[in-house]
Amino acid sequence: MKILMVCLGNICRSPLAEGIMQHLADRAGLNWTVDSAGTGSWHIGEAPDRRSVKVARSYGVDISKQVCRQFTPADFDEFDHILVMDRSNLSNVLNMARNQADKAKVSMLLGADVVPDPYYDDTLFDPVNKLIEQGCKNFIEKFK
Repeated sequence: MKILMVCLGNICRSPLAEGIMQHLADRAGLNWTVDSAGTGSWHIGEAPDRRSVKVARSYGVDISKQVCRQFTPADFDEFDHILVMDRSNLSNVLNMARNQADKAKVSMLLGADVVPDPYYDDTLFDPVNKLIEQGCKNFIEKFK
């Protein structure tokens, strides 16, 4: 299975989600490939935010080698599931969908709940990491 995690800039939430999902999938013996992207183009080619790298590392997940990229319609062809972090991401990705099959691949990681963007509040990185981890565990339980 191929999974794409999507947030706004691909520097905070989606890199965490990529790293956590891949870590948990590997630990569960699942042959899954996980990637991440942002709906915006501001950080293309950059590493994840240092605070995301730090919080991931504190839980045994290394995301320091990831490189930020922007979501494109071609991602609908490449991935089986596209998991977004909030309603704005959901709207942006769905607006790029070419058909119903594309739309069917897209859902929010936490169902009806959003993963808050921690970019402007250092204290949110740890709680966001925990929310993402729970969302990833739920996804794995559903699809393993």
